Amino acid sequence: GSPSLIPMREGVGGREENAAGATPSNTLQQRNGNMLMKTYKVGIASLVHDHIWGELNHWKSLPNAEIVAAGDVNTPLRERFAKMFPDARLYPSWREMLNVEGDGLDVVQCASENNVHADIVEASAERGLPVIVEKPMAATFAQAKRMMDAAKRHNVALFVNWPSAWNPAFQEWERRIAAGEIGDVRFVRYRSAHNGPREIGCDPHFVEWLYDAEKNGAGAYMDYCCYGAVMCARFLGRASRVTALRGVLAKEYPLPDDAAVLTLQYPHALGVAEASWIQPSWTLGPNPIAFGSGGTIGVVNGTVVLQKVGAEAETITAPPTVSPRRSGPEYFLHCIETGAEIEGICNAETSLIAQETLTAGIVASDTGVTQVL
Repeated sequence: GSPSLIPMREGVGGREENAAGATPSNTLQQRNGNMLMKTYKVGIASLVHDHIWGELNHWKSLPNAEIVAAGDVNTPLRERFAKMFPDARLYPSWREMLNVEGDGLDVVQCASENNVHADIVEASAERGLPVIVEKPMAATFAQAKRMMDAAKRHNVALFVNWPSAWNPAFQEWERRIAAGEIGDVRFVRYRSAHNGPREIGCDPHFVEWLYDAEKNGAGAYMDYCCYGAVMCARFLGRASRVTALRGVLAKEYPLPDDAAVLTLQYPHALGVAEASWIQPSWTLGPNPIAFGSGGTIGVVNGTVVLQKVGAEAETITAPPTVSPRRSGPEYFLHCIETGAEIEGICNAETSLIAQETLTAGIVASDTGVTQVL
C-alpha cells in the first residue's frame, strides 16, 4: 500500500499524533488492507483574494480534506463563505480563527492581501501548520524572506499557489522544457493582461487592496509581472540584472500602475514579464514562449507549439491534468502526505527568487537604474 495512507507518529508539521492514527471522526476506514486515510482539517485565513472562491471548490472536491473554519474582517465575505460551508465555524479575523482553532487544524489556506501573507505564515508556522498562500508570494522580498524563514525554522511546508500551474498546456510546456527539448533556455517571455480588476468585475474587497501599493506591492506590475517572474525563476534561476518600466498609462483614477514590463538578465539568457490592466482584447500569439539553443516552444490558444532546429513546427495537444496535479490544494496535500518536494513554480524557493526580482524591478523602475543582484 501507499505509505501516504499509513498513520504516522509524526503529524503534519511535526506535531505528535496518536500512534494508532487520528480519531475515527477525521479518518476514513479503507476495507482493503485496513488502512486509515487522514482527513486534513483546513482553516481559511482571510477571504479577500478573489481566487479563494475557486480554491474552496478545489478543497471541497478532495476526499481527504475538510474546511472547518474561516476568519475574515468583512461580513459580506463571511456570509458568502457560510453559504458554501454552513457547518464551518466563522471568526471576525484570521488571527482569531488561528488562536481558537489552531490546535485542531492541519493546514492553513491563506487568501489575504499580499502584505499580510508573512504574518499569517509566521502565526501558522509557530503552531506547526503548513500553509498554502495565493500568488504572488508576498508584497515585498523582505516579507517573502520572513515567510521562508518561518517555514524553515518550524519545519513546515510552504506552498505558493500559481493558477498557471494547473493549466494543461502550461504543464506540457514546462515538462518539455525541463526534458531538454529546446536545449539550453535562452529567452522566456510571458504576458499577463486584462482590462483591470474593477473593469472585469472583481469583488470590491479584492479591488480595494489590489489598487493599494502597500497591500499589493504595486499595481498591475505586482499582480501580473509576478507570473512571468516565476516562470523565469523556474527555468533560469536567479537573475544577475533587473530592470523595469511601469506607469499609469490609461486609468483615470488613482492606482500604483496599470501597465509594466520587467526585464531580467542571466549569465546566458534573458527573461521578460509583461503586465497590463488596460488590455480589453486577447493576447495574441504564443504565451508563454521560450527560445532555446535547440528550438522554440510556446502555448498558442491552449495548445503547445514546438519547433526544433531543422524541423517543422509541431502542434501538441496537452493531455488533461491528472492527480495529484489538478489543483493547488490537491498537490499540496499530496506533498504533505508523501513528504515529496514541492516542484515547479509553486516551490517556495522558486517563488522567493521571483519575489526578489519583482522588488528589484520596482527599485529599477522608480530610480531609472538597473539593479545588480
